[in-house]
Amino acid sequence: MTIAELRQEFYASLLGRYPSEEVGSFFTILSEKILNLKRIDLVLRSNNELSENQQQEFKNAVKRLQKFEPIQYITGETEFFSLPFKVNKHTLIPRPETEELVQWILDISQTKDPANLDILDIGTGSGCIAISLAKNLTPAAVSALDISSEALKIAHRNAINNKVAITFEERDILKVSKLPKLYDIIVSNPPYVREMEKKAMHKNVLEYEPAAALFVSNVDPLVFYKAIARLAKHNLKPGGALFFEINEYLSETLSVELKNIGFNAIEIRKDLFGKDRMIKCALHE
Repeated sequence: MTIAELRQEFYASLLGRYPSEEVGSFFTILSEKILNLKRIDLVLRSNNELSENQQQEFKNAVKRLQKFEPIQYITGETEFFSLPFKVNKHTLIPRPETEELVQWILDISQTKDPANLDILDIGTGSGCIAISLAKNLTPAAVSALDISSEALKIAHRNAINNKVAITFEERDILKVSKLPKLYDIIVSNPPYVREMEKKAMHKNVLEYEPAAALFVSNVDPLVFYKAIARLAKHNLKPGGALFFEINEYLSETLSVELKNIGFNAIEIRKDLFGKDRMIKCALHE
């Protein structure tokens, strides 16, 4: 089978489940992973014959895509903030909106000496926030916590691959009574999707991404935010800031909670889709 024939078969197997543009993107991503060929190479070498193993790898990927498994889990990798990251079923797939949160932190850190910065990422998952900050704020001291030992294995591997030093620790933030030191920046992208919102979510998210990293109860959807804010109240340095990625429907409710805990200078920002997605706050002086 040639590359051209494979492409035709690949499209026929997935059209109807995905838009044509997305199928094309899948084919490009898998070709780079399996064949080590860029998009232009696929055109120039369209008559190249594929080995049996290569054909089988594509067939296996198609079967998984037909069940709506995310392409990032199939390849085992993705990109975030122009950096490579390994991902698997124990880690959320990093979103573009979270890149905006990282950029916000970098923007407010421009006037500070990275050598004096202490940063904590709570609920690090793949490590995408902590690693991106460490990469762009060298030599800041960056620490990261997560409840999942399996997620931390991936995060540790990503830190090594991206050549940054991160202090990782397995902790359940809802059971933490005190953080180890004071920080200039505490950031978290905690679970924030309410159970009631599941019906609006895509199958590839619901069936494959780790539920514990996504969902919270309808009864107390801000449980992680309140726990983290209470800890941050005692562990932010003077002039320090607390950042969260947030549920678009709960921004005002969260703002009130943060004020009640003792934070001010509360700023809510929208993401690239125009939805309330990030919040920054500081302590009363």
